[in-house]
Amino acid sequence: MAESRWLKSSFSESSGNACIEIAATDMAVALRESDDTSRVITTEHHVFRDLLVGIKADVVTAVRY
Repeated sequence: MAESRWLKSSFSESSGNACIEIAATDMAVALRESDDTSRVITTEHHVFRDLLVGIKADVVTAVRY
């Protein structure tokens, strides 16, 4: 997805290195950390949508390792 247009949240820190970047194609949504752009995870559009809906509804909890 190197040719994709990556978007950062408007809520990211002023340094711009403490946020998640998102890029979408017709087939998938990709996410990466702004301070390590070599690691990219992809998922289907409906899975990402469901995640956002869950976050907005406050039903998604953080997993700590």
